[in-house]
Amino acid sequence: QVQLVESGGGSVQAGGSLKLSCTISGYTYDTYYMAWFHQAPGNEREGLAAIESDGSTTYAGSVKGRFTISKDNAKKPLYLQMNGLRPEDTGMYYCAADPFIFGTSIEALRPSDFNYWGQGTHVTVSS
Repeated sequence: QVQLVESGGGSVQAGGSLKLSCTISGYTYDTYYMAWFHQAPGNEREGLAAIESDGSTTYAGSVKGRFTISKDNAKKPLYLQMNGLRPEDTGMYYCAADPFIFGTSIEALRPSDFNYWGQGTHVTVSS
């Protein structure tokens, strides 16, 4: 059974930084496509960044240059370093994983494309 658990959320002032973590267990596939999604209050979940098992990354335009996704290897946690946070970054952050997505921009993917999800961690950015 695949389990994803996010941590690292909290409250920060605009311009500040946070680093989110996502640990994964029970994942036995040889390849992965792992992503971070953001859901602002009243909005749909949207993809922010993703990393594949070959190390390639993709970012949504709204976070490019501010956020960095990383994962050292298949057994290590997934991270999202968030710098220059803005009030509109407030909301729930979810990590997601799927073994059958390859070479696709995160902006082209929908939440329904992912098989595995964490429960989320909340971020509040105050102005």
